[in-house]
Amino acid sequence: MLLSTKAFIWYISAFLLFDELLHCHARNHYRFIVKEAPYTRLCSTKNILTVNGQFPGPTLRLHAGETITVDVYNKGDYNITIHWHGVKMPRYPWTDGPEYIIQRPIPPGSKFTQKLILGSEEGQYGGMLIMNGFEPLYMVPSLSIPSPKTSYPFPKPHAEVPILLGEWWKQDITAVYEGLLATGGDPNVSDAFTINGQPGDLYPCSRPDTFKLNVKHGKTYLRRMVNAALNDFLFFGIAGHQITVVGADGSYTKPLTRDFVAIGSGNTLDVLFHANQKPGQYYMAARAYSSSAIPFDNTTTTAIVKYNGNYPSSPSLPYLPFYNDTNASFNFSATLGSLVSEECPISVPLHVTTQIISTVSVNAFPCGFNETCLGTNGTRFRASLNNISFLLPSIDILEAYYGNLYGVFGESFQQFPPSIFNFTAQYLPLFLEIPKVGTEVFFLDYNSTVELVLQGTNVVAGIDHPMHLHGYSFYVVGQGLGNFDPEKDPLGYNLIDPPLLNTVTVHKNGWAAVRFQANNPGVWFMHCHLERHLTWGMNVVFIVKDGQRQKERLFPPPPDMPPC
Repeated sequence: MLLSTKAFIWYISAFLLFDELLHCHARNHYRFIVKEAPYTRLCSTKNILTVNGQFPGPTLRLHAGETITVDVYNKGDYNITIHWHGVKMPRYPWTDGPEYIIQRPIPPGSKFTQKLILGSEEGQYGGMLIMNGFEPLYMVPSLSIPSPKTSYPFPKPHAEVPILLGEWWKQDITAVYEGLLATGGDPNVSDAFTINGQPGDLYPCSRPDTFKLNVKHGKTYLRRMVNAALNDFLFFGIAGHQITVVGADGSYTKPLTRDFVAIGSGNTLDVLFHANQKPGQYYMAARAYSSSAIPFDNTTTTAIVKYNGNYPSSPSLPYLPFYNDTNASFNFSATLGSLVSEECPISVPLHVTTQIISTVSVNAFPCGFNETCLGTNGTRFRASLNNISFLLPSIDILEAYYGNLYGVFGESFQQFPPSIFNFTAQYLPLFLEIPKVGTEVFFLDYNSTVELVLQGTNVVAGIDHPMHLHGYSFYVVGQGLGNFDPEKDPLGYNLIDPPLLNTVTVHKNGWAAVRFQANNPGVWFMHCHLERHLTWGMNVVFIVKDGQRQKERLFPPPPDMPPC
C-alpha cells in the first residue's frame, strides 16, 4: 500500500464466491491475472488495472486459520505487489506487500506466488495492488469467515453482502498521481464515490447500473463493509433503517445500533441490517466526512435496498451528518467496544514495557528553484511522525534486516517527540513545519507490551488521520480531542472492553492510545491510510525481533522472491 515516488495505490473490487472464482485450481490455491481493461463510468471510458479482467475484482471466502497461495501474474506495464490489508501474516511478512519495505515488486511479464496466512481474524479484508508509480487499485476484498467448527456470536444472518465503498476519477489516475508529485499539493479530488463499483443514481450516466440489494421482509443481512476510498472518511446509512455494528477490522464488537456509521479509510465494519420496514425501495448512501479546509469530493453515492415485490421507484435518502461534523465521527468511534464473553475472550495488555508517544503532523518544505508548488503558501507538502518524514529506500527493509545489510535504514526514530509544544494551538511557529527526512525504524523486543500514543498536531493544518499497522491488531484504550495529558488521560483508559482494530483514527487535533503485544516477529509498516499523507512521509517501520524459541522466529523467505 506504499505511496511515494515509486508506488501509489487506489482501490477497486468485486464479489465472487470462492467456488465461482475463475482459475481456481483448488480450495486453497488461486490465480490472479493483473491486466488493463476498459471500463465506463460517468459517461466516459478509460483503461484501469483489473484482476482476471473484472472490476470490481473477485472475493475470496476464507476461514480463520487457513493458509492459501495466490499466483499473481503481472500482465501490466509496471511493477506491482499485493498487500492483504488486515491479514496479520504470522511470522511471514515476506508477502505482506509494501514495496521496498517488505519485498521487491513483481516486474511486468513475471509471476510471483504469494502465501497468505490467516490468523484468528474474521470479517472483511482487502487485497490492495501497489503499482510502480501509477494506477492504485483495491482489487480483491478477501472475506474471512469463522472456521467450520465455530459460529457467529449472534443469530446467523439470512445472507452476507460485501459492501465496498470506493471512488472514481474520470481523469486517468496516472495523471492524478503525477500531479500530486509534480506540484507538492493535494491531489485532484475524485469525481464520484462508489458502492460496489457503481456511483449510483445521483451521477450522470449511472442510474441503470446502480447496485441493488434485493431483500426479503423480516430477514437479517450481514453487510461486510470496507472503506476503500483513497483520501476520505465516509458517513454511511440506509434510509428508514438502523444498522447494528457487530464487528470492526476483523474482531467482534459489542452490538452498537445507529442510524449511520462513520468509517475511516482502510477500516472495515461488519453490520447487521434488519429488513423490517414497510416493503419498498430505500437508498443506502455514503458521503465524505472532511474536517479540514482542503477541497474534497462533496458528492453522494447511492445504492438501493429493494424489498421483494413491485414498488414505486422513488427511494428517499438517509440522514447523514454534515460533512465537517467531527463530533459525530468521534462519538461513533469512541463508542465501539469489544465483545467480551467466554467464546470471545480478549487480552488487553495491562503492564506496559515499551511506551512510544509520536506526533502526527502535516509538514511543508520550501518550494525548489524554478518549481511551482501548490502546498500552503507556495510550499511542498510533507508529513511526519515525531518530526521524521519517511524516505523510501531502494532496497527493501525486510531483506536488509534478514540479510544483515547495512546502510539501508537508520535506527533514529525517537520514542518521544523531539520537542514539546502546544501541539494543537491555533498558531504555531513556522520553523515547526519543516521535518527531518530519513528511513528510520524502531526495534521492539519480542513479546514486549507496547503502548503507542499518537498525537495529532496543528502544524500546517490539523486533520483526521486513519493510522494503520501491518502485522498486528491493537486495542484502542483511549481517544480524545486536544493534547494528550500523560498524567490524567491514562486514568480514563478503557482496559475492560476496548475495540481491537488495525486502523485507528487520530481525530483532528486529538490523540489516540493503543496497546498490543509484540508477538509477531518481522518488519511491519505503520502509516496514515490517507494516501496523500503516506506519499508525503507519514510512516514508520517497526522491526519486531525474534524470540528465543523456534516458533517465535521469522520463517525464511520464499524461493521465488521477485528479483532486483
